[in-house]
Amino acid sequence: MVDVFPRYAHVFPEVPDIVHFSGVDIDEARSVLNRFYYPVAVGMPEGTDNFELGVGVIQLGPLTVGRLSFTSPVTLLVAELDAYHVSIPTAGRLHARHAGHEVVAGPSTAVIFGPGSPVYTSRGANSAELAVKIERKALEDELSGLLGHPIEGPLGLPPEVDLSTGPGYSWTRLIRLLCDELEYESSLFAEPMMAEQLRSTILSGLLLSLPHRYHAELTGPITAGPPRAIRRVVEAIQSEPERAFTVTDLARVANMSVRSLQEGFRRHVGTAPMTYLQQVRLGRVHDALRRADPVRVTVAAVAHRWGFAHLGRFASAYRARFGESPSETLRAPH
Repeated sequence: MVDVFPRYAHVFPEVPDIVHFSGVDIDEARSVLNRFYYPVAVGMPEGTDNFELGVGVIQLGPLTVGRLSFTSPVTLLVAELDAYHVSIPTAGRLHARHAGHEVVAGPSTAVIFGPGSPVYTSRGANSAELAVKIERKALEDELSGLLGHPIEGPLGLPPEVDLSTGPGYSWTRLIRLLCDELEYESSLFAEPMMAEQLRSTILSGLLLSLPHRYHAELTGPITAGPPRAIRRVVEAIQSEPERAFTVTDLARVANMSVRSLQEGFRRHVGTAPMTYLQQVRLGRVHDALRRADPVRVTVAAVAHRWGFAHLGRFASAYRARFGESPSETLRAPH
């Protein structure tokens, strides 16, 4: 098979790492925070003896999302941040100092830290927060893919953002949804393909929600990608529809921004690129089921083979496309 990705080699996503921790040992707590976030100094007011940290963390490659809770007043000091970080208080107030800014945040405000400076935070007893860490390269690469050209970081994100309305509120709901899934071992987000899609959505959502040096360009007028580049993406999808593509991946194939890719597909193909990918996958599943032996093959196996992780949504899309269920196609006389 001819390699249609001369500029981009996709790495298949790993299984997400999900960890729960609750403990009263401050050294053990420091070790957990070091593992998933940063080397951190943990401090408490003198005379405090009821320390307890609760952690639920899901790690999707360069994205870490966690729910942290503290029973006692606690300070955290990171000597130098090497990532982008968003802290969202859900109980109590968070006091933060970073890069010359001082912020006091409650549940309607997120505190944002960028790479390259120390971070000091303090919170009172019985506090809780959502902590989102994004590796610097991952967020800047996501932005580069959305724009279709290299960028120079850091991005200059604001020190705080209002979460009560607008895009910030929508992005926070997405983070809360991911945290809610920490309770379920069989969560759909444990599927590597779904994790890859969700990670890209969270990163691009943050970039669209917050002001930064490239925000005007990111949200400005769109130029449709040329037909030749759109054909290159169509050929890539037709060649390997089972590949765990994100829309950013497809934009890299076309060597253009995500927005230009989407507008080019709308104009030249008549649908969105990810919708086109789904339709190609459905066609491959339909052909495979028509040829398969129902004694030896299952619908689930064929669906997974062609990139469908959520069987319920797959079955609904399949019926809408072909007017019958996948199992009916499989059992039909060949």
